[in-house]
Amino acid sequence: MSISRWLAGLAVTAVLVTGGSSLAANKTVKEAATFGTLRAPNLDEAKAKALDWLRSAGKSDEAALKEFEGIWAQDKVLLDKVAATLALGDENAKKLLAEAADGNTPAPTEVPSILKDSKVNGYLRANLALAYAKALAVRRVHEEALEALKVTKPESVVDPATYLFYRAVSEHALLLKDEAGETIARLLDDVLDAPERYKTVGALMHFDMLSWTDKDLDWIARKMTASERRLGLSRGGPKTQKIQKEIIARLDEKIKELENQCNGNCNGNGGNCPNGGNGNPGSNIRSSSPQQDSKGGNGTGPGNVDPKRFKELAEVWGKLPEKERAKALVELTRDVSPRYREVIEEYFKKLAAATPAAK
Repeated sequence: MSISRWLAGLAVTAVLVTGGSSLAANKTVKEAATFGTLRAPNLDEAKAKALDWLRSAGKSDEAALKEFEGIWAQDKVLLDKVAATLALGDENAKKLLAEAADGNTPAPTEVPSILKDSKVNGYLRANLALAYAKALAVRRVHEEALEALKVTKPESVVDPATYLFYRAVSEHALLLKDEAGETIARLLDDVLDAPERYKTVGALMHFDMLSWTDKDLDWIARKMTASERRLGLSRGGPKTQKIQKEIIARLDEKIKELENQCNGNCNGNGGNCPNGGNGNPGSNIRSSSPQQDSKGGNGTGPGNVDPKRFKELAEVWGKLPEKERAKALVELTRDVSPRYREVIEEYFKKLAAATPAAK
């Protein structure tokens, strides 16, 4: 499995394992700075606002209020409680959310009119868009999930962290590198109460995008993943065909590049091209010793982290002695900016708390 596929799978896994609740380094975020200004309301505030909306929707009878209390007594995340309240008070919302969550129903091809209608109650429209987009993103219907999120803003919804997380997941899946980078930056910088799982997956998506290069082999793999996802949604139309043509064209180019590197002289390494023989001398030479830096970096490098190494460390963290943990963490985060280093260190701290180090 390629690194890019593992990272994409990790993002989806985080979403599913948590019950669906789961690069601005080179680009200036255009929106006004809102550092630390976004947060979800506390439970009492959210419940009171949901009740006000329910009553305004004409659902103030005893049976409806009893059902409302039952919803808010359940052990569910805040957005799920709000979504259930919307379904209780509006039949269109109920139908829309049920269809979005049902994997047996065809994936939508456009954003529902209720989400685009500015005359619809603002509370209903904003939070329905978020709940609807979240359900679609879990199903990997990222195009419509992203379009649904664009009808509102994180400042308008009950859970800004969830809004930014699922927007980043969809933008990453659709290979929208710059957009995803800005969204991840907002998730890490602007949201006071973003869950650690959101921040960790967001940082991993950021590191994955740092390695993206146009039309290399990983680019081909990403395009193949995009094509596979669209075919899985029964979307074999012009957009998917265009992606497939891009893949074939780039594969042809790579084959020609390899043939040209051989240049008819492939005897230097037993006929194995392109890095041996006279075709491209010296192209396979690599440094035999990595950069020596036992003290770690200052975060001014390219900001890359090895996802494979990250995964390996996470799997054996509980078996490593404390000194080896510290050394591994320094090596892993040597060239990482402070924003992302903090997320990684926090992640491994939690692992350490759950699995004491070996003596």
